[in-house]
Amino acid sequence: MVTTQDTASRDDVRSGIVAAATQLLRAKGANAVTTRAVAQAAGVQAPTIYRLFGDKDGLIDAVAEHVMDTYVSGKSAAADVAAGDPIADLRAGWRTHVEFGLANPELYALIATRGSGAPSPATVAGLDVLRRRVRRLAAAGLLRVDEQRALLMIHSAGNGTILTLLGVPPEQRDLGLSEAMLDGVLNSILATTPATPDTATNAVVVTFATVLPDLPGLTDAERALMAEWLHRSLTRLQDHADIYPESISASPSADDKA
Repeated sequence: MVTTQDTASRDDVRSGIVAAATQLLRAKGANAVTTRAVAQAAGVQAPTIYRLFGDKDGLIDAVAEHVMDTYVSGKSAAADVAAGDPIADLRAGWRTHVEFGLANPELYALIATRGSGAPSPATVAGLDVLRRRVRRLAAAGLLRVDEQRALLMIHSAGNGTILTLLGVPPEQRDLGLSEAMLDGVLNSILATTPATPDTATNAVVVTFATVLPDLPGLTDAERALMAEWLHRSLTRLQDHADIYPESISASPSADDKA
């Protein structure tokens, strides 16, 4: 029978191992975070690490979660209470993420050495925050690509920016690269103005797909069928835009129409 004391002791040992691994990471870098080295630093046997974390990937996940906990919690709180400009909110989140990555190169290197292809829990938590930011853009009628594509484009560009800058000596880094990359992504995924009957069709379809789950008077089957139609239409629009980029430009202004 497992007692409360046993659970507390197990948690203490686990916390001690994570703290030792984190200290080792910061002091000696990602390559130093081996099961043997962590076990020695924490004063435990290597099998204890496997019993508590499953494998080295589990340990890496725990370290990443420990280092990023306050950061991700802060991002989550900001995303939950944000009520202003969704583009400004996204820019603020992007800058915070890049700044954190540049300030924690060892953590990024450690996550990169993770053996399995599945993302770490810390990465998943960060993606959930980004997904909410993207959902706000879609709900405002500002996206001209579907939410998943926008999410992956922003995520990929952010990680690529951090890894590129980390690969350059600090004194040689192009400090404008981060904003230039974000501007490039936003130019690809955002409609020029919120969706209205006169706005690009892409933005209208994306916005409709965003509010579809909340539409009253529809059965689950009807929502699923409508979602399939919208997804099929948006896919065709995006394929057309890839071939004819000018088709996704903003609608003409009132002065142009006159």
